[in-house]
Amino acid sequence: MSYSVESPAQTLNVDLDELNRRFETASPQDILAWCVENIPAGFVQTSAFNVDDLVITDILYRQLKPAQPVPVIFLDTLYHFKQTLELVAKAKEIYGLNLQVYKMPDLTTREEFTAKYGDALWDTDIAKFHDVTKIEPLNRGLKELNTVAWITGRRRDQAVTRAEMPVFELDTQGRIKVNPLASWTREASWAYVAEHGVVYNPLHDQGYPSIGDEPITTQVADGEDERAGRWRGTGKTECGIHI
Repeated sequence: MSYSVESPAQTLNVDLDELNRRFETASPQDILAWCVENIPAGFVQTSAFNVDDLVITDILYRQLKPAQPVPVIFLDTLYHFKQTLELVAKAKEIYGLNLQVYKMPDLTTREEFTAKYGDALWDTDIAKFHDVTKIEPLNRGLKELNTVAWITGRRRDQAVTRAEMPVFELDTQGRIKVNPLASWTREASWAYVAEHGVVYNPLHDQGYPSIGDEPITTQVADGEDERAGRWRGTGKTECGIHI
């Protein structure tokens, strides 16, 4: 693959097309093992601590155990479920995570957020809500950590917008985005959890297969798409991080 502008990925001198052919049917363990071996610095995981994210963390921290633990970026939007925040703390303790929490630089409570942006910004301007709570903090975190490549927990079967997602791709800043679970299914992730005793959010057992911010995440009924509870009724399928 050629690069139109100088990018962090160029320092690795890799061919993403060849990598995607090579790892299309590879296991997440093999994909991540290649990354750990070939990306010596600037390799990070982004995590919302959904089940797929914890599968990846478990592979990195229990199986591969790189000499330098992979930083895990968590975006504290101020609107997570309390169960999510409790899980973050529990996972940090279990794995000894190199946890990097990023949030809005000038706000620390929901009350402060409301005072600045008004009531329910997610209803009045969902794009701005995601920009200030997720997109800006993530971009800042990736930059501060000198990121060359970052891991997501996305799967192709999660949404039609992800159906053609490659294992390796470039983000808008020329960094490599790694999707080690691209070819996996929801059932495969849960089978891994059962086999390896991976900790997970109890909300997953209460009708929340995909968990985001509390005000805009609802339970999903049997037969619905697993991301149907995110931004219900808006027609929205992504928060903007992966667009």
